[in-house]
Amino acid sequence: MPADWITTLDTPFLLIEKSKYLRNIERLYSRVDALGSVVRPHLKTLRSIEAARYLLKQSDSPATVSTLAEAESFAAAGYTNLLYAVGIAPHKLPRVAALMSKGVNIHILLDSERQADAVAAFGKEHRLKFSVFIEVDCDGHRGGLPPDSDALPDLARIIEKSGSTLTGLLAHAGESYNCRTEDAILAAARAECAAIKTAGERLRTHGYACPVLSVGATPTAHFADDLNGISEVRAGVFTTFDLVMKNVGVCRLEDIAISVVATVIGHNREKGWVFIDAGWMALSRDRGTAPQSEDYGYGLVCNLNGEPYENLLVTTTNQEHGIITLPPQSAFEVDNFPVGSRVRILPNHACATAAMHPQYHVLSEDGQGHELWQRIVGW
Repeated sequence: MPADWITTLDTPFLLIEKSKYLRNIERLYSRVDALGSVVRPHLKTLRSIEAARYLLKQSDSPATVSTLAEAESFAAAGYTNLLYAVGIAPHKLPRVAALMSKGVNIHILLDSERQADAVAAFGKEHRLKFSVFIEVDCDGHRGGLPPDSDALPDLARIIEKSGSTLTGLLAHAGESYNCRTEDAILAAARAECAAIKTAGERLRTHGYACPVLSVGATPTAHFADDLNGISEVRAGVFTTFDLVMKNVGVCRLEDIAISVVATVIGHNREKGWVFIDAGWMALSRDRGTAPQSEDYGYGLVCNLNGEPYENLLVTTTNQEHGIITLPPQSAFEVDNFPVGSRVRILPNHACATAAMHPQYHVLSEDGQGHELWQRIVGW
């Protein structure tokens, strides 16, 4: 039976199952530890101080953020080792400097001469020494420099000549999200590590220490089989998982720790539609499963215990309305979902769905208790 509060709180709301959340964390941390590396968790999925307490055991535990708003909030909570893993915009350097002045060890990321020049000029003007990572492109997914690029030592020269420190290199195997087999994910993980090791050796032969090699994406983090020489592994959505990760093959449906609780508000019997009070403002418009082997629409429908209904999906979202379409020859009729009854929706993309909610309702490990975690907002 679901906890009483799940049946009485106003809907829609985002639900985190703490037991699954903790199990997912232990799964990755123990795996990476056994391979001789450490996890630098990406906190962007939930962006919550309360959630981070289970990921960061010490104040100087390594963490990754995607916005300076996150960095500022986590710093205010006492965390001091933060990698801002988005290419630095020069106008944001004063905010980075403000964090440094408070004793925060914040690392910035760049991959262009213009960024490096801006960091050098700002550091010289304000007598600051930044900790810098250069992004390495390991799969053509997004930003970064190829591991054999001549620009790598050029950027390192600009950084260190200015008095700042080239702390390390960062790679993100974003194309691993398009993998469909375990062998493909393993190949992506090996390519990610090989690329950053190649780049690291290139810089070291030019006399740059470059002590940290940082890799990471949730799929490759779970399938890498050799982390020798890899300093740290970054991953984010591994804490909650989602339907995209299930389709990639990283988790099972029962591992997904995040869902949206919604109430049935009406029917269209002729069309076999069940209306719920969760539209894209609660679920997001992310359609990440559309190109995958199994398309889950805007989310997979479950009962209040989190048990999925076979082939029952949210097929349409308006701003505050969602439509569950009963498929032909379904075992269900609209009367199986009376007005006022409740369902849970597993999301396509946990990060996108979490971003729709200012706070999360957390089901404690005993299956009855209620906690409230707040979300950090802004950029």
